[in-house]
Amino acid sequence: MQSEKTNNSGTSLDSTNLLVFLFKWRFYLVGICFIAAVASAIASFIIEEKFRSAVVMFATPQHSIGEQFYEETKKNDLLEYGEKEDAERLLQIMNSDRVRIRIIEKHNLWDHYEIERDAPGANTLMQKEYDGNVSTRLTKFGSIEIEVLDKLNTLARDIANDIAYLTDSVANDMRNARANDAFQYAKSSYHQVQEEIRVMEDSMGVLYDLGIYDYITQIEGLNDQYATALAEGQPARAENIREKMAIISGHANAFNKLTNLLEAAYDREAILKKRYDLMQIDATSKLPSTFIVDRAAAADKKAYPVRWLIVAMSVLSAFVFSVIAILTFENYRKLKSEGRI
Repeated sequence: MQSEKTNNSGTSLDSTNLLVFLFKWRFYLVGICFIAAVASAIASFIIEEKFRSAVVMFATPQHSIGEQFYEETKKNDLLEYGEKEDAERLLQIMNSDRVRIRIIEKHNLWDHYEIERDAPGANTLMQKEYDGNVSTRLTKFGSIEIEVLDKLNTLARDIANDIAYLTDSVANDMRNARANDAFQYAKSSYHQVQEEIRVMEDSMGVLYDLGIYDYITQIEGLNDQYATALAEGQPARAENIREKMAIISGHANAFNKLTNLLEAAYDREAILKKRYDLMQIDATSKLPSTFIVDRAAAADKKAYPVRWLIVAMSVLSAFVFSVIAILTFENYRKLKSEGRI
């Protein structure tokens, strides 16, 4: 109980001392806080005002479009929202040089940011200025937010919307370029099998001209005719039939081989034609890579700087540092008067 009273007394004494201390130095503290408030207010008006515009969108999964038209079983849905990995890939494209350079050139940001192209470190300055005004982030809802700050509200709006548009365009270009490689391979394979079929069909045409059109059926029919001719005592007719059978039998291997090869080639042609059509759609389609939720609009009120916050933080910081400085000064003076230093 005695210890508890001592602690309570010490706490009360400390609180009292703090109030006494603040009252003793009130004029200094008020003066310092007033100066900080005035200085920060002036500084906040010197800081360039900027407007904020933002675009909110979702990424779409990068599935094959042609697959949705030619595959019997649909594994994916083109209308579904993308996963976190899709959004992260889209963020990489947004922050890429391909998008940044096109935005800088389109809106002439070199002149707008007053950066000389030929000055030493110009690219570094431009990237720093760009990154300071343009930011992208993945929200907790899985969407992507593009935020742009600029002294012109219309320019902030246009840059934000153009980043969204160019990101979609670059994503499509990358997908189409990848699909085009596959399409060119499918195209060459398809044309190759068509040429093989043409050559084999020409060879079959030669056999057709020789009267060979269905080896098994023809041989069976000629056998029946040969047997009938012999049975009826027609040796000349039987010999004529035998000669026809000999001609057909001489081309039997070639006919059977061509027939089997053509059947396999027709099957391959059907498969390659399907792949050809599928890849052609993927290589030429421009399906959006994003779902735009909110497009950027021109702000009618500046978003930066927040002057009251700057003044409040400056006053609070000045007060805290002033108290620490005065406490340090008083402790130093006390220790010096006691001869400890």
